[in-house]
Amino acid sequence: MSTDCIEKTILLRAPLKRVWHALSDSTEFGNWFGMRFNAAFKPGATLTAVIVPTKVNEEVAKKQRPYEGISFEVKIEQIQPERLFSFRWHPGAVEPGYDYSSEPMTLVVFRLEKVPDGVQLTVTESGFDQLPLARRAKAFTANEGGWTLVMKLIEEHLAKNP
Repeated sequence: MSTDCIEKTILLRAPLKRVWHALSDSTEFGNWFGMRFNAAFKPGATLTAVIVPTKVNEEVAKKQRPYEGISFEVKIEQIQPERLFSFRWHPGAVEPGYDYSSEPMTLVVFRLEKVPDGVQLTVTESGFDQLPLARRAKAFTANEGGWTLVMKLIEEHLAKNP
């Protein structure tokens, strides 16, 4: 098992254009993911994200509430319409007063593939082995579980908002 990379895959029973919009529109992404962004997603942009509870699932929203209002940077890497969306961030950057700016960021990649029954979404987060040893295991473990929840959130969001 890798300690550097997390990968999750889900089959979404929705049209490719709809899945792409849910990923690539910063407002819609924030609503289901549980973040509010200060700008639109554009390659090369650095955005400020603020944690807000997801509007999709109350159980997940409860887990997010203790971190509500915490802000952090997200750097948009690539946007390839209906294929790939990627960004960098500091995983688990929720400790008040801690400066994460000198730490490396992990890379989050959302890949879309049209398949007969819908769209296969694969999310990969890599770069954990570069994090400071004191934070590495905690960030990896938190995001391993977090990406499982995120996959359920986008699935629920698309079911409720076809």
